[in-house]
Amino acid sequence: MTAALYNSTILRLATAIPHQARLEHPGATAERRSPVCGSRVTVDVTLDEAGRVAAIGQLVRACALGQASAALMGEHAIGKTAAELGEARDALGAFLAGDRDDPGAWPGLEIFAPARPHSARHPSIRLAFEAVTEAAERAGTGAA
Repeated sequence: MTAALYNSTILRLATAIPHQARLEHPGATAERRSPVCGSRVTVDVTLDEAGRVAAIGQLVRACALGQASAALMGEHAIGKTAAELGEARDALGAFLAGDRDDPGAWPGLEIFAPARPHSARHPSIRLAFEAVTEAAERAGTGAA
C-alpha cells in the first residue's frame, strides 16, 4: 500500500508555516504561481553581509502540499546562501520527477515521496523553493 498523498504530517505542516508576515523592507521579493492549480507563493528576503538569508517573510496561498513545502522551506532557509537554496530547489525537483532517489539534504522533504507519481502536484510543491531561491539571487545582486 502506498502512503497517502495528504497525510497527517503534510496537514500539520500546512497549518504551521513560519515567517508568514511579509518583510517591511526586503532586499528582494519573488513570487511564483502554479498555472495548474493556481497556488501562489510570495517570498521576501534580506541577506546578511555574508550573502546568507537573514530574514524571510512569505505569503502562501496554496494547496496543502504547497503549504507544507513552504513550511519546510521557512523552517530552514535562514542562514542559507542563494546557491544552497538553489541546490535544495533542484534536488526537490529532481526527486519529484524521479531523477533521483532522495530529495537532497534539506530536512523533511522526503514527506513528498507519495506525490512523485502525481506530476500535476509538483509545481505547487516546488513554489516556495523556487521563490526563495529567486529572491535570494535578486537580493545578492541588488535587484529587488
